[in-house]
Amino acid sequence: MPFVFGPKERKSRALGENLFLKAERSASQKSAMVRRAYPPGMHGKRRRTLSEYNMQLREKQKLRFFYGLQEKRMKDYAELARKSRKISASEFLFRVLELRLDSALFRSGLALSRSVARQVVSHGHLMLNGRKVNVPSISLKLGDEVSVSVNSRTKKIFEKAQDRIKNSDTSNWIELDKGGWSFKLKQFPSLENGNMNFKLPLVIEYYSR
Repeated sequence: MPFVFGPKERKSRALGENLFLKAERSASQKSAMVRRAYPPGMHGKRRRTLSEYNMQLREKQKLRFFYGLQEKRMKDYAELARKSRKISASEFLFRVLELRLDSALFRSGLALSRSVARQVVSHGHLMLNGRKVNVPSISLKLGDEVSVSVNSRTKKIFEKAQDRIKNSDTSNWIELDKGGWSFKLKQFPSLENGNMNFKLPLVIEYYSR
């Protein structure tokens, strides 16, 4: 269940980053980040000097809200990243976040937003390697195939999904099936190709305190 309660775009304004928490609205000219790109409150337009800790906290919160994670889950991922030896901690953190089933579904274009992707998975609309799944946090492996179950393809939640896929660029680690209702993980996600706007080293530093 999504944990982001209250006015979602207000959180984006408070953190100074469009976190796309309201699907289509956040990506349109109606977004609060377009109309009022400053923190909420009577002193919102004042420039604030952030301490090192507050910069770390802000980046952590931005990343957590963006991926829709509870604090404990975010901390667990950061701890795993810190122990990484084969790749950098930042690269590991990005990889583990993007390997989540809900993240991969969003990247494929089949879900309008990450929150919608979590809903799709939780409601049992997906098949993983031919088996029904309902856990958004499942970590995909190379070669895994994810598909929308046949009985779910006419659901309203997938309305215009095929049009979105045709008009969007799928992440290079996702390979869409020609039919447009399934995809495979063809390679590991990488920061180089991930269009990541967050400062992941600051997130790692926050959890290293």
